[in-house]
Amino acid sequence: MEPDGVNWEAIRQLLHQEMENRQSEDNEVLKLLCIMLFCIGNVEDTGLIWQAKRMNQDTSSYIDVQLLCGAGYEETLFYLEKMDGEQANKELLYLRQCEPYDFVHFSKVEWVLDYKRYYGV
Repeated sequence: MEPDGVNWEAIRQLLHQEMENRQSEDNEVLKLLCIMLFCIGNVEDTGLIWQAKRMNQDTSSYIDVQLLCGAGYEETLFYLEKMDGEQANKELLYLRQCEPYDFVHFSKVEWVLDYKRYYGV
């Protein structure tokens, strides 16, 4: 079962809490919360997922770049282009650098199916 917009704010709150949790020994919960936001697909969540991805070297590798684009790759670029600020600019540059490698034939549906298979749901 995929998360829906009804739980969106609760998932965002949990992600904030997990990002502040210094006791966490792995990044699995962090990644799962990012996957949930990816499934919901609100473009404004890209910044929060970016913050989680950029927390440290481990999260940078563990949280897939594709999770930044739950609303779609082009939609996310358009959203970031309209945003002011260093964070949005850095994320935009990062996504453009990743495009030829990580977004060729990008399909949100396929990514969600892969996560479901991986987690056995």
